[in-house]
Amino acid sequence: MLSAAERLEKIASIRNLPVVLEASMRRTWRYAVGHPLPIGWLDCATGRSSPCRFSSERICSYETHPHGREAEWAKLPDSSMSIGSSRAIIRGLHERWVSLLEAVPESSWNRSALHPEIGEVRLESLLLTYAGHGQNHIQRIKALRTTNGW
Repeated sequence: MLSAAERLEKIASIRNLPVVLEASMRRTWRYAVGHPLPIGWLDCATGRSSPCRFSSERICSYETHPHGREAEWAKLPDSSMSIGSSRAIIRGLHERWVSLLEAVPESSWNRSALHPEIGEVRLESLLLTYAGHGQNHIQRIKALRTTNGW
């Protein structure tokens, strides 16, 4: 079990992700529209990797049980929209998420829920997973920039 200080550190990571994401993407925004990999990552950050269900609904509107079809997803009508709307979703979602997490009483961190794909999962485990997952996205975006010379 994490200490209260360790949990606050993980929550801070979630709080700071939108700012760090925007900084890591600053030189990349202009390449994101029309390129499958960055679009997939932005959708992932705003949907599948968070409680927001937008990406799941977006993908289900295109096909049943999709897997590995990022090139087709990049052709969906909303892919040509300004990246600003995705940035706003990330900022707003993280602001609300941090507010919620900071209000969780000490006694509630061991609570669990039934996840449809992985089974029972504790709230504290979800905190650890997402704090690390956000950092993973940042590293992948930086690697993409380096690989593509952005």
